[in-house]
Amino acid sequence: MERASARPLTRRPLVTLLTAAALAASGLTALTSAARAADADLARNGGFESALDGWTCTAGTTVTSPVHGGTAALKATPAGADNARCAQTVSVKPDSQYTLSGYVQGTYVYLGASGTGTTDVSTWAQSAPDWKQLTTTFRTGPSTTKVTIYTHGWYGTGAYHADDISLTGPGGETGQPPAVPGGLKTGSVTSSSVALSWSPVPGATGYAVYRDGTRVSTVTGTSTTVSGLTPSTAYSFQVTAVNDAGESARSATVTATTAQRPDDGGGSSGLPAHALVGYLHASFANGSGYTRMADVPDSWDVIDLAFGEPTSVTSGDIRFERCPVTECPNVEGDAEFKAAIKAKQAVGKKVLISIGGQNGQVQLTTAAARDTFVSSVSAIIDEYGLDGLDIDFEGHSLSLNADDTDFKNPKTPVVVNLISAVKTLKAKYGERFVLTMAPETFFVQLGHQYYGTGKWGGQDPRAGAYLPVIHALRDDLTLLHVQDYNSGPIMGLDNQYHSMGGADFHIAMTDMLLTGFPVAGDAGNVFPPLRPDQVAIGMPASTQAGNGHVSPAEVTKTLNCLTKKTDCGSYATHGTWPALRGLMTWSINWDRYANWEFQKNFDAYFG
Repeated sequence: MERASARPLTRRPLVTLLTAAALAASGLTALTSAARAADADLARNGGFESALDGWTCTAGTTVTSPVHGGTAALKATPAGADNARCAQTVSVKPDSQYTLSGYVQGTYVYLGASGTGTTDVSTWAQSAPDWKQLTTTFRTGPSTTKVTIYTHGWYGTGAYHADDISLTGPGGETGQPPAVPGGLKTGSVTSSSVALSWSPVPGATGYAVYRDGTRVSTVTGTSTTVSGLTPSTAYSFQVTAVNDAGESARSATVTATTAQRPDDGGGSSGLPAHALVGYLHASFANGSGYTRMADVPDSWDVIDLAFGEPTSVTSGDIRFERCPVTECPNVEGDAEFKAAIKAKQAVGKKVLISIGGQNGQVQLTTAAARDTFVSSVSAIIDEYGLDGLDIDFEGHSLSLNADDTDFKNPKTPVVVNLISAVKTLKAKYGERFVLTMAPETFFVQLGHQYYGTGKWGGQDPRAGAYLPVIHALRDDLTLLHVQDYNSGPIMGLDNQYHSMGGADFHIAMTDMLLTGFPVAGDAGNVFPPLRPDQVAIGMPASTQAGNGHVSPAEVTKTLNCLTKKTDCGSYATHGTWPALRGLMTWSINWDRYANWEFQKNFDAYFG
């Protein structure tokens, strides 16, 4: 383990020049050509020509410039307590000599090997403005059969590049990949799932399942159910067998078409096929001014009252206070406000209480806080006759404990208690209860790269922390509208970073939700896709509303790409989703301030 305060030693190789005569005189025999031929480059995809295949990276992608050789190279960026390590495990022979080599660019770039069974080694470049070769050697221990090679940067020193990494020496006993599975067939098919089964393969330790060419899960048995599918949609499936030596070729393809949902066209929530969602500043005013409930145009199908906030961070006691007259001179009285809500509901609109927001930190750390949350939110819903709940937890409301690594089986109290509380509310109010969520990209799509504190610790424990909540409540969830604003760059399914400012960001972020994505880069641990009718795209209504505002033309490009597969630009989506539910915006007030530009564009697009 390197220390930030330690200065690595500079090692000079001992170079010995021996002539053939000297070798003969000393009784040593030169290496035979057969011995030299036994050495091979054992690093898989050392030139990163196949993206990150074979590598496990905490923060890395491939780029086409700069490169040392070929057409691609690794670019990895340390952040916070993450040094952007990329590693792979290689089969080696015991008691054998190996040379590890690679080319790097950047400041404080390391190349090393661990698990050697003797002395683990590393070498580094303090400063490499141009490509610099790093080389080190090691000998394996008497029982060592696997070694991990790696490269990483240093904390806070910026991105580094690596390319053409090789490990030269005798290959280990890798065996043979298993045979191709046979007998793949479909079983029961629902509107959102397809059951699959196949014949066992001798020597296989697991099986990888592919949907439409994308690996979606890894299982140990010979059957699985692929869930999270879209109703009335055709899918193709294949399966491969896996062992320590590798993965077999893919099986023959089987196809299945999911069933139609009985409530296609609106769902049990009663929403229209394409809906417009907006937040109404009901408890405060800002530069946009106060908008009365009765003055909200009928274009808005879901109106989120912003915000219900806790009496303290951990109390679970949520209160909704109307904006005071001193702050909102034109605020209506409670009776008029409630009457306006009923009038909206009478024409099919949904009015929800949104909990949290930027200032409303909610941490349900105990069962008592969970129960208080349920009772206090119920009191707000009942008093104002609301249709449901929007969860807008931001900041430090949700984070994951260090030992909480599986989004399908969470154990962090603030996560488990929130899931329990929402399920209790849904059970109380029934199928017509509208449940929406508005997480930031940091809590959802960032989980593609980082989940919680990470395998080696030190990552932000909030990374991906919404994923277990969304997954546990996906059958109860009406809408997920991630805030595609106030966001840093996020890696998409194309292993490229995408930034705010155009249609590309919204397309890439939404494609992840509708396709599903590996969590923390683990292809065997995939967050399943949501139905398109469960997804809306969150955008700022105007330039004043938040960072990441895009013009109506870019909004239209986004919708065209996702629903029609036109105007897609450089990002290739993994499907086409005409049933995408719609758009969410922060906020109705800011849209009014901007002469209803956002609403008018939505109305023009969906008619």
